[in-house]
Amino acid sequence: MSNHIILETSRLYLRKIQKNDDILISEILQDIDVMYAWEHAFSNDEVADWINENRMRYERDGYGYWAVIHKMSDRLIGVCGLLKEQADYENYVGLGYIFNKDYWGRGYALESASACVDYAFHTLKVKELTAQIRPNNLPSRKVAEKLGMEVKKEFIKRYRGKEMLHLIYFLEREILFNRKRKRNFSRLEWTFE
Repeated sequence: MSNHIILETSRLYLRKIQKNDDILISEILQDIDVMYAWEHAFSNDEVADWINENRMRYERDGYGYWAVIHKMSDRLIGVCGLLKEQADYENYVGLGYIFNKDYWGRGYALESASACVDYAFHTLKVKELTAQIRPNNLPSRKVAEKLGMEVKKEFIKRYRGKEMLHLIYFLEREILFNRKRKRNFSRLEWTFE
């Protein structure tokens, strides 16, 4: 099992999405309470396409959404990862996270997202991360803000024929490292609430 782990935190590990993950990922992506920012729950075909797209991202980009596994239960509780994204014709490396609602409010999104930030800046040497978030998605915005991300601009994303306003949060590697240096942190440290 350990050879499949990409990232590990105190309570979680992140690994590539596998074929037997489709049922638990469907539970997440087909729950309208989870998918309210998309304004629809995914169909079976959309879930399959989403999983296949992430598998293609692993091959093409070297990363994508990873399965977030709760160590104590060995259960897939969400997905979190890094994504090549575009907004207003500019290319970015984005951060994304989607969790089963049974695990909301326990700090798992922040814990896994902070591991992804650490990986992006230390391993991939990315200079800047973004997160595209709908203005009404307050829990996702809170996670981004706890990571030190700040809104730099808005853009309209077309999705399923509809225009949707998104905020783009940014986190620059140098700015984050300078903040951490001032606090005498040698590596990224986060508080999970």
